Amino acid sequence: MLDTKRIRLMARMAQYEKNNIKKDLKISTYYKKDYASLNMLITILWMTVGYGILLGLLAVCFMEELLADLTVSKLIFLCAEAVVGYLILLVIYAVCSNAFYRGRHNDAKHRVKKYYRDLSRLGKMEVKEKKKV
Repeated sequence: MLDTKRIRLMARMAQYEKNNIKKDLKISTYYKKDYASLNMLITILWMTVGYGILLGLLAVCFMEELLADLTVSKLIFLCAEAVVGYLILLVIYAVCSNAFYRGRHNDAKHRVKKYYRDLSRLGKMEVKEKKKV
């Protein structure tokens, strides 16, 4: 006789195995702080590269206007604006990426825990069924 609870449990586990298990197991092997810090550093690195490219493109696009009446004080002011803008963007990205990756780690850890609980439940169902036979 087929057990509907067991079939539903196996179907749910198979769906999870098909879609998310590799990514979730990879994420859950890290400690939360390590995972969030590593990904925050990667995010900051790519944000820095993007900011540099953006500044370079803006400098090339507005080169004529920049060089028309360039003075030392104006150059220092533009560099200070670029650094302050970078630092503000850096803090915003760091805080947001840290919160995002901590949440992602929590979700992955929760799904893996649920998967292992389902595996245990399935094993208990099989043991119970063998005892009946």
